[in-house]
Amino acid sequence: MITKLLVANRGEIARRIIRTAHDMGIRTVAVYADGDADAPFVAEAGEAFALGGRSSAETYLVADKLLAVSRRSGADAVHPGYGFLAENAGFARAVASAGLVWVGPSPEAIEAMGDKLAAKRLAEEVGVPTLPSSTDPSAAGAVGFPLLVKAAAGGGGKGMRVVASAPELPAAVAAAQREAAASFADGTVFLERYLARPRHVEVQVLGDAHGNLVHLGEREC
Repeated sequence: MITKLLVANRGEIARRIIRTAHDMGIRTVAVYADGDADAPFVAEAGEAFALGGRSSAETYLVADKLLAVSRRSGADAVHPGYGFLAENAGFARAVASAGLVWVGPSPEAIEAMGDKLAAKRLAEEVGVPTLPSSTDPSAAGAVGFPLLVKAAAGGGGKGMRVVASAPELPAAVAAAQREAAASFADGTVFLERYLARPRHVEVQVLGDAHGNLVHLGEREC
């Protein structure tokens, strides 16, 4: 049973996790950048620790700082929320190696699906149709315009730029790389054909370490 949970995130994401943990009788630990010191999630947690820095790269993306707070606070589990290090297999392994419960997918699942390039390769291997894509900016013509410059790591729309023609591509790649590095500590991007009017329908599946599985039905995103 988890007794004290460190929430390795901020804002509304952290608030939802903190609220649910409190409802379950689990104590919570928040971490915060300097600019978030007075944010609601900091006040709502049972304890809060400064990470020492203003940017994400100095705070929420620094695994060593998060693990240090885990030790100081006596937390026995870490919930990454989404974004930041939530899809970082190295962080998941570091949490487990520190003797803490990682509230999230296994490192192996993150490596297979958290990296969009790895996920595309896996989809192609099992015959799932995928859009034309490339990791080589010089292959934009083969991918076709309009295209999307897309961060390989993370999610939430970070590190993405729509490009309508070749002259726009260099600036879009550079901007997407900067945003991806700042959001996920990984600046890897790739090119993918852009669909202007897509439908995004997904089935969310949850599983635990005890073999229990449940799906939450279809979701129109």
